[in-house]
Amino acid sequence: MSTTETNANIAATTTFGKVPTDHMFIAEYKNGKWNEGTLTRFQHISLSPFALCFHYGQTVFEGMKAFRMKDGQVNVFRPLKNFERMNLSLERMCMPPLSEELFMHGVSEMVKADKKFIDEDEESSLYIRPLVIATEERIGVKVSDEYLFIVMCSPAKKYFANPIKVKVETEFTRAAEGGTGFAKCGGNYGAAYYPTHLAHLQGYDQVIWTDGQNHEYMEESGTMNVIFVVDGTLITPALSGTILEGITRDSILTLARKNGMKVEERRVSVKEIQDAFESGKKVEACGVGTVAVVAPIEQIDINGKKYTPFTGDNSQMAKMKRQLLEIRLGIQKDENGWNYMVK
Repeated sequence: MSTTETNANIAATTTFGKVPTDHMFIAEYKNGKWNEGTLTRFQHISLSPFALCFHYGQTVFEGMKAFRMKDGQVNVFRPLKNFERMNLSLERMCMPPLSEELFMHGVSEMVKADKKFIDEDEESSLYIRPLVIATEERIGVKVSDEYLFIVMCSPAKKYFANPIKVKVETEFTRAAEGGTGFAKCGGNYGAAYYPTHLAHLQGYDQVIWTDGQNHEYMEESGTMNVIFVVDGTLITPALSGTILEGITRDSILTLARKNGMKVEERRVSVKEIQDAFESGKKVEACGVGTVAVVAPIEQIDINGKKYTPFTGDNSQMAKMKRQLLEIRLGIQKDENGWNYMVK
């Protein structure tokens, strides 16, 4: 068996995010500028315990995927949207922006070097994780003057094997207005661990976060944006300072509109969704994100009462998930220019 086949087989049977690929790209920021960066073998990095990333939260990252198309070419899905979002996060965290050239160079070099980890299965992809961390050695609350930009990859399959169960969270808060909820920074995820852990103990896979003021409005679900389809109308919380601007979310909304669906981006109250279930309307619910793609919700707990959304291959969201996958694989025409071809 070849090394490529061995790597792919190991990845296929390993939990998401546990197997690194063979390489990493790393660039350094010093004296007010980024260097051009270097592709190296995947390895540990050495940082001082004084490095500011360990103390004061200057950690920003992104997530995207590369796919092997039916003609054998490899594409990265909408990487420029990730670039734009990363720079928004970096600005919010007082960290230096990346140039488009450096960002895309790092991503492209990694995909070219490690595309062998994408096997022939249409559910297979290469998950790409760009990361920026503060590295200046100092114990003291300050903005770092030194950083590392790292791009690493891991082979990926399905994140959720089955439809998920969620709980609408009305006690704990993920993000507040004026905070960092829209940024993809490490602190947002750390703050979510405890309430998500409690939900896991109760048998749920994820929580759906609500607004931090009165817990009246839906926001997002764990590592995903949340979407509902109520009697054929797609409804999703409007973007705000407390909701991450998901690339998969944007892609699904674009496809829905092109397919002639009615789409509403607005405030979505918990009561509205509960009333829809209570009145017998046909309700679909799902989380959408880079890792999960479209994760159907089979059970949703609202104020202690469990409801069962419509799922299955005939659901609207399942059809759009398939449409999105076929665009990524080159089966359907990419009319939006989403696929970035890696030469």
